[in-house]
Order: sequence, then C-alpha cells, then structure tokens
Amino acid sequence: MEKEKKTGRYIRVYEQLEGLLTKTPDIIARMATVCALLHAKIDYFFWCGFYRIIDGQLTVGPYQGPLACQILTKDKGVCWAAVNQNKTLIVPDVHKFPGHIACDSRSNSEIVLPLRNRDGQIIAVFDVDSTEFNAFDEIDAFYLEKIVLLIQND
Repeated sequence: MEKEKKTGRYIRVYEQLEGLLTKTPDIIARMATVCALLHAKIDYFFWCGFYRIIDGQLTVGPYQGPLACQILTKDKGVCWAAVNQNKTLIVPDVHKFPGHIACDSRSNSEIVLPLRNRDGQIIAVFDVDSTEFNAFDEIDAFYLEKIVLLIQND
C-alpha cells in the first residue's frame, strides 16, 4: 500500500478508535475493539491480537483471524523478543527470525508492540501478522504505537 494511502487510513482508524475506546474502561473490551476495527480496515492484516502476560506467560487474548497459539513458549519468537527488548519489532520475513513461533504457516511478516500499564510495565503485546513479506514499516509502527496507547486506562 502506498505511504499516503496507508497514513490516511491509519489517521481515520485512530480517530474512530479515540471515540470508541471512551465507552468503557475495561482493557479487554478495548483490546477486542482495536483488533476488530484494525482487522476489518487494514487489508494486509492477516491476524492481529494481543498476548497478555499472565503468570509469566504470554497467553492469547482478544484477536481477529485464524486460530492462534494459546501460550507462547517463554523467551522464544517475536512476541517474547519484543517483551525482552522492551520495544516494537518489525520482522520483514518471519521465516528468517531465530526461534520464530509459527502459529499459522501462512504468516510471512510481523510487527509486535508492547502494551504497558500506567507504571510502564509491559502487560501484553499487540501482534500483527501478514501473509505478505515486508508488509510493515515505520508508518505501521508509528500509528500502531499511538493506537496501543489508547488502550491504557488513565
């Protein structure tokens, strides 16, 4: 998708989410709303969802797309790398990522963003997969980071 079109779409989605996410303080409802809207509006999103940190494990939370791994092996794959490195990760080709966890073999690229609580602790990651290689770039990272911030309760 061309950069101007992608930016415009993200701006519209962000504005829509700003209104929607004021309706409830429940973080799970907010996560579910983000997944539903992004999956419907961004055509190269094959799978998008949250893995929540529960008892030290990344456990699947709200998501849209095909079935997901329920629990991700500790310290393996892109999601754990994002937690351990405390940053957004863009992976152009997941098949070249050491220790990649293949929940669905159709996934070819991925972006993962930490979700933090008010104290700055990572409580989940937002994981987006695409069947396209090199699907994600700095535009995705910028707007998805803004969207993830909307989920936090103030």
